[in-house]
Amino acid sequence: MSTLETPQSGPTVDEEAPYVTIVLPCYNEQDHVIDEVERITKAMDSSGYTYELVAVDDCSTDQTLARLEEAAPRFPHLRIRAFHRNGGSGTVRRIGTQEARGEIVVWTDADMTYPNERIPELVQILEKDRTVDQVVGARTTEEGSHKILRVPAKWVIRKVAEKLAGQKIPDLNSGLRAFRKSVARPYLRLLPPGFSCVTTITLSFLSNQHDVYYLPIDYAKRAGKSKFSFVSDAYRYILQVLRMIMYFNPLKVLMPPALWLVAIALVKGIYDMFVHPFYFPTNTIMIFLSGLLIGSVALLADLIVRSRGE
Repeated sequence: MSTLETPQSGPTVDEEAPYVTIVLPCYNEQDHVIDEVERITKAMDSSGYTYELVAVDDCSTDQTLARLEEAAPRFPHLRIRAFHRNGGSGTVRRIGTQEARGEIVVWTDADMTYPNERIPELVQILEKDRTVDQVVGARTTEEGSHKILRVPAKWVIRKVAEKLAGQKIPDLNSGLRAFRKSVARPYLRLLPPGFSCVTTITLSFLSNQHDVYYLPIDYAKRAGKSKFSFVSDAYRYILQVLRMIMYFNPLKVLMPPALWLVAIALVKGIYDMFVHPFYFPTNTIMIFLSGLLIGSVALLADLIVRSRGE
């Protein structure tokens, strides 16, 4: 067990494992966390699926943990975990997934933004179609903070991810998703501690030919204060997209600029031969060598990826 957490309550290991595990990160959500727990519990109780709801308090500074512990007796399927220091939503989701007893794992948030009453729909798609390994709640609207800046920034990041992944991605970083734990297990170690963990799990599945189904959902205005920082989190999203494609398919990132540099150097070299016969300027040679070096790194990185044996 991680030093970040302490078990607070939950079923014993002798009980029959549930079919679904819902991982609910909670950080300073005291005013609405119980409302969210009630909404999820009501939907799952009506669905007929066996389930557990793992609420992880990420070292909240308000009364979130106290509210959860007080309400726990009312929800027999609720398990509570408490972190001793703030680990980030990615850490919560990683540990929650590693500890999940269910075959299907659901990620969502406790801020009332996602239609958590529709969680059974996501699970049902996975249950009925064995070719689908992940179902993502694709948001049809943007209601987050910094909306004017977030919409174009997220569009650019999503288009970069689509180009590198070679697939259309309606929603790259939705926090509502369900997936098969057996498929996700090898990729859990890649999850960063912050918000970009959802981007990571999406690209991990797509890069390894695991089918992802996108279910259109509404997205409500957040309850409480957002933890999203536009500048730092947008930078992390872009970096994580490039990192994940480099991890699974480095040729897509490195080979295009390498070929462009070589092509530019050759064209410039032909031009230089006409202007200055038998003389190649230093910048032409540098452009050509840069292309060769980047291309060599691309091939070496691809060799390393293919030799990992994952």
